[in-house]
Amino acid sequence: MNSNLFDLSGMTALVTGGSRGLGKAMAKAFAQHGADIVINSRKEEDLKPALQEILEGTDQRGIYVAADMAKREDVTRLTETALAEMGRVDILVNNAGINMPQPLVDIDDTNWDAIMEVNLSSCMALTRALAPQMKERGWGRVIYTSSIMGLSGREGRHAYCATKAGLIGLTRCAALELGPFGITVNAISPGPFLTEMPGTLLSEEDKRIFADHTALGRWGQPDELAGPALLLASQAGSYITGTNIVVDGGVLSRAF
Repeated sequence: MNSNLFDLSGMTALVTGGSRGLGKAMAKAFAQHGADIVINSRKEEDLKPALQEILEGTDQRGIYVAADMAKREDVTRLTETALAEMGRVDILVNNAGINMPQPLVDIDDTNWDAIMEVNLSSCMALTRALAPQMKERGWGRVIYTSSIMGLSGREGRHAYCATKAGLIGLTRCAALELGPFGITVNAISPGPFLTEMPGTLLSEEDKRIFADHTALGRWGQPDELAGPALLLASQAGSYITGTNIVVDGGVLSRAF
C-alpha cells in the first residue's frame, strides 16, 4: 500500500469538541499526518493546553476557537474564524456532543432543544457553511461522530439517541449531494470509550456492565478511534462515503 494514502499535508482539519476525549485524539492523529488544525470547545481554558498537546512534535499550524455549538451565532463565528485564519477547511469533524439523560415523561424542553442543537443542528450548519469552499476545490471530507446509541437505545437517552440516529440520516443525504464534487461524508459510531462524558454520567457498576457487553471485555481508549478517523479523512478512504463505521469493541455483535 502507498504510504502516502494517509498523508494530510497541505490540509486543514476543523474538529469540534476537540479539547478532550475523542475529538482531541482525532485532531492529534490528523496533525501527526500533516494537517493543520482548528479545534473548538466552549471553554478557552481547556483549548490552549489541548492544542499544544495536539501539535506537539509536529510542524503544523493550529488555532483554537471558544464557541458554544448550542448557539447558532457561535457556529457562524467558528466557521468564519477558521476560514479567515487558516484560509481553508478540507476536513470537518462534527464531534461536539452533549447528553442529559431524563426519563421520557420528565423530558425538559430546554434540555431537549439544547441537545438537538449541539448534537445535530450545529452539524448541519457547519457542513452547510463549509461545503461551498470544499466544492470549489473539488475535494473534502466530512465526518460526523454518531454513536452506537444511534443504532440501539437505552432508557433515559431519548434525545441523545434521536440525535445520533439523525446524524446517520444526515450522512447519507449529504453524501449523495456532495459526492459529485469530490467530497465524502461519513459517520463513525463509537461504542464505550472511556472519555469524560461516560466517566461523569455512569456509576462504576454501569462501567463494568458496559465493558462486559463488549466482545473484548473492556472500554476503548480515545486513541483507538484515531485510525478509523484518519481513514475517512485521507485519500485512503476516497471511495468510502454515505456510510457509518461502527467502532464499538463488538457491543452490537451481542444479541443478549
